[in-house]
Amino acid sequence: MAPKHFVIIHNAFHGKWMWTEFKPLLEAAGHTVTTFDLEASGDDPRPIESVASADQFTNPLLDVLESIPEGEKVILVGHSFGGINAAIAMDKYPEKVELAVFLNALLPDTTHRPSYVIEKYMEVFDDWEDCEFGCYSINKRAISKIKLGSTFVRNHLFQLSPVKDYEYAMERIRVGTFFPEPLAIREKFTEEGYGSIPRVFISSQQDKGILTEFQQWEIDNFPVKKVYTLEGDHSPMFSNPDVLLAILLEIANTTF
Repeated sequence: MAPKHFVIIHNAFHGKWMWTEFKPLLEAAGHTVTTFDLEASGDDPRPIESVASADQFTNPLLDVLESIPEGEKVILVGHSFGGINAAIAMDKYPEKVELAVFLNALLPDTTHRPSYVIEKYMEVFDDWEDCEFGCYSINKRAISKIKLGSTFVRNHLFQLSPVKDYEYAMERIRVGTFFPEPLAIREKFTEEGYGSIPRVFISSQQDKGILTEFQQWEIDNFPVKKVYTLEGDHSPMFSNPDVLLAILLEIANTTF
């Protein structure tokens, strides 16, 4: 197996801490793994109220790809909202991305505005339990934000994960946003950039954050090269790391 460089994008509200225990597993198999905090996430000190768009939110990922030497390519892994970050990066640096892996992720297309999958998701998902919704204003534009509730996180994102990982997550999760308003006025993702790069999807069969039915709708809406499934919740790096590792290793050894 030729070594690959995985660049892993964490979920909104979370941080690179989600991948702290999983990262050494990929590295032990001989691969390079880069994790990082998106703006106003993880240990980044900025508040979400300072972030005006999904593109600004994605800047740390763009910095990572900017640093990749000419002629080298990476495998992007976007978890959940990280699929949007991946699309933004693929559009800007298509020559630096070999493959994109969407893990229980939002999967935008090149036909509709970038907010389309978020709007469809919000139409079908309404079980937000104890989450708190609000908004903030920046550059005279209102942006919706969400504070995830502890009951929601346990029941929808970590219901099969060890209690210790859920408790650690609750210490680290931050207020965040899906940037629906900025994405509604952003230009579409392009076929020449984002659409030109092979995509695969990993779907957790017990995901209660992005339901499997919605994941299948996304795949039907914007087909991928291959779909992998595993038993696990929205956070399989905690609920089923061994199988997730096996799938990523298979992906690294496959030509799409």
